[in-house]
Amino acid sequence: MKILNVSQIRELDAFTIQNEPISSLDLMERAANAFVGWFKNQFVNTRPVHIFCGKGNNGGDGLAVARILSMLSYDVYVTILDYTSNASEDFESNLSRLKNHLQPHILTSIHEFPEFGDQVICIDALLGSGLSRPVVGIVAEVITKLNELPNKLVAVDIASGLYADQPNAKDDIIIKPDYTVSFQIPKLAFMLPQNAEFTGDWHLVDIGLSQEYIHRTQTPFFYTQKQAAESLIKPRGKFSHKGTYGHALLIAGSYGKIGAAVLAGKACLRSGVGLLTMHFPGCGYNIVQISIPEAMAVPDIDENHLSILPDLETYSAIGIGPGIGQDSKTMKVLEQLFDSAKVPLVIDADALNLLSQNRHFLEKLPENTILTPHPKEFQRLAGDSKDEFERLENGRAFSKKHKVIICLKGANTAVILPDGEVHFNSTGNPGMATGGTGDVLTGIITSLLAQKYSPRDAAILGVYQHGLAGDKAAEQKGQTALIASDVIDSLGW
Repeated sequence: MKILNVSQIRELDAFTIQNEPISSLDLMERAANAFVGWFKNQFVNTRPVHIFCGKGNNGGDGLAVARILSMLSYDVYVTILDYTSNASEDFESNLSRLKNHLQPHILTSIHEFPEFGDQVICIDALLGSGLSRPVVGIVAEVITKLNELPNKLVAVDIASGLYADQPNAKDDIIIKPDYTVSFQIPKLAFMLPQNAEFTGDWHLVDIGLSQEYIHRTQTPFFYTQKQAAESLIKPRGKFSHKGTYGHALLIAGSYGKIGAAVLAGKACLRSGVGLLTMHFPGCGYNIVQISIPEAMAVPDIDENHLSILPDLETYSAIGIGPGIGQDSKTMKVLEQLFDSAKVPLVIDADALNLLSQNRHFLEKLPENTILTPHPKEFQRLAGDSKDEFERLENGRAFSKKHKVIICLKGANTAVILPDGEVHFNSTGNPGMATGGTGDVLTGIITSLLAQKYSPRDAAILGVYQHGLAGDKAAEQKGQTALIASDVIDSLGW
C-alpha cells in the first residue's frame, strides 16, 4: 500500500470527485459512514458520544459522523469551536443537515468547555491533515483539556495538531488519541515511533478513493500488508529437494552468547532453507549439536571467539552477527568475509557494531548487503538525528551511498532500499521487545536469501513474516510472556 503526502491526498480527493464523479459533500458522507462502521463495532450505543469539531472539512466529517450516530440511537453531543469566521462549504452543509437532528454547542472560550462523565466517548474532528503550523489559541486550549480527561478519545483521520508528513516541534499541542481512524491511505507520521502517543491504535477505512490515481502516483513510501507480502512467497515445487532451497551459513555466537546462534539457526531452518551450516566458537559445539540437530556444525579453533573464516565455496547466503562479540580476532573475520564473499549477506548485532568502529569496512560491503540494526546500532552507523523524520532520511541517504538494504528495526520496521524506497511493516507487537528476536530475524532473512529470494524481497518478506510470527505467538502466550523461541515456534507460511 502506498503512503502519500498531504498534497497527493488532496489531489486524490479532487481526482475522485472529478472522475467518479461524486460531489465533495457525498464523498464526505462516504467517509463519515466508513468511520461510523468502525466506531459502532468498537463502542456500543449505550455509551454517550461527544464530538469536538473545527470549521474545516475535518469538522465537516465530525458533523456528518454526529448525524449518522444519532440516527443509530447513540446519545450524541457536538461542540463546535468558534475560532475562525471562515468555515468550509461542506462544513456549512453538514451543519445544516445536523440541525435537523440535534443542536450543537458553540464554544468561544475554554471556560465554556462542557462537563460530562468519564463514560462519554470523545471524538476529535478539530483539524485535519492539511495542518501546516502549530496549534494556538482556543484550539490549543481545547486539545490540552481533552488530553487531560480520562475519557476514551478517537481522532477522525489524524490527531488534531499532528503534521502528516513532517516533524512537529517537541512543545506542539497535539491530541493524544486512544484510536485514530484514517481514510484510505496511512500517513507517514503514523509509521514513526516519536508519534506513538499522537496516533494511538490506528486503523484505516476504505472510502472508495480513486485506485487509478493511487496506482499512477509515485511515492517512495509503502506499507506492507498481507496481500503484498504473500505475493512475494515462492511456491515449493513437487519434485524439489533440499538442494533446491539453498545452503545457508550462519556465523554467530561467542562465550556466553551461544544462545543467539541457536535462535538464529532455528529461525533459519524454520524459514525453509534446504541446508544450514553454523560456524561458532568451540565452546558452542555440544550446545549447537544438541539444540539444532538439523544443522551442520563447524566449530572455530578458538574456544571463546570467532577467529577464522570457514571456506565459503558451498554457500548461497551468509548471515553474521548474533552474539559474536567485538573481539579483535572476530573483527578480522568480519573483514575477511567482506573481502571474499560472493553471495548475499545479512549483517546484524555485533557485526554492525564492529562495522561502525571500522568505517572503512563500509566500502567493502557487497552491493545489496542487508543490515538489520536497531535504532542505537543505526545511530552508531549513520550518526545522530534530531528526530525520526531526519533519521529516516539519513537511512535513505546511507542506503543509497553504500548500496545496502537497511531493516531499521522497531514498530513498523522500515526496510530502506538503495533506490530510496521505504517499506514499513504492518506486523509485530510490543511483546517482541525482548532479547533474541533480532537474532530470529537474521535467521529468517538469511534463509530467504539462500533460497534465492532477491535481497529486496527477502528483506520485505522476512520482516513481515517475523512480525506475523510474533503476532501469532502473542495470541498464544500474551505479549508480556513472549520470548524469542515462541516467535520461532510460530513461523510458517
